[in-house]
Formats: sequence, C-alpha cells, structure tokens
Amino acid sequence: MKKILIINGPNLNLLGQREPGIYGSSSFETYLEKLRAAYPDVEIDYFQSNHEGDIIDRLHSVGFGGVDGVVLNAGAYTHTSVAIADAIRAIKTPVIEVHISNVHQREEFRHHSFLSPAAAGIIIGFGLESYRLAVDSFVKKL
Repeated sequence: MKKILIINGPNLNLLGQREPGIYGSSSFETYLEKLRAAYPDVEIDYFQSNHEGDIIDRLHSVGFGGVDGVVLNAGAYTHTSVAIADAIRAIKTPVIEVHISNVHQREEFRHHSFLSPAAAGIIIGFGLESYRLAVDSFVKKL
C-alpha cells in the first residue's frame, strides 16, 4: 500500500473557522475523511503544526523512506522559511507544495515562495481540492 503524508502549517488547524471566504467552511478533518474514502488503496497520514521546527522534524522523520510522498501546505512559512526549503532539499521523499487559495491574487508578500524551487510540484488555488490533486499526482506516479 502506498503511503502519503499531508503536512499543514500554521493556522491551518482553524480551517472551517478562519476566513471562510478565502479558505471555505469545511474543517480539514472533515475533508480528510472524504479524501481517504476517495483513495482506499492509499494510506494518507496527517500532521499539523503551528511550529516551524516541528514541520522540519516531521519532514526529516519521513524523508528517507517513511512515506512515498509529502503534500505540504506550509501556510505563511511558505513565504518566510528558508529552513523548511532546506529540509525539503535535504530529504529524498518528493514534496508537492499546495495552497488552498490562489496566493497570486492575494497580498504581494504571498507571491513569493521559498519552498517552490525545492518542491517536486506546486498546486494552488483549487480550495481543499488542491490536496486531492496533489494526492492524485502521487498516485499516478507511484
């Protein structure tokens, strides 16, 4: 069975409550149930942290054979974290960067990602379906 890890960064634990006009009204846990049901032959694990170091530690822990792919929404760390970008470069497991909103339609500072050059791919602007598109990409490649 293939195994994929979804990592969500800061404030994404508030999905469904936080700015529903941008992020929608569904919690990630509710969406995750649907995602797992859509891919019964794939083990989809989930990790969320508001702490940069925890995200880096988790990438390190799965980056050398723990999972077949990582779907990463680093939230605001996307635009600030050289350390997470370095962690992506340091591991062997491919990482797809995802964003719920189209960051290029938002504030100027969100237009730059430190993670994109290190990621295997980038999916932005499809709401929570951005995660499904990333999982689907891994499933087709694996």
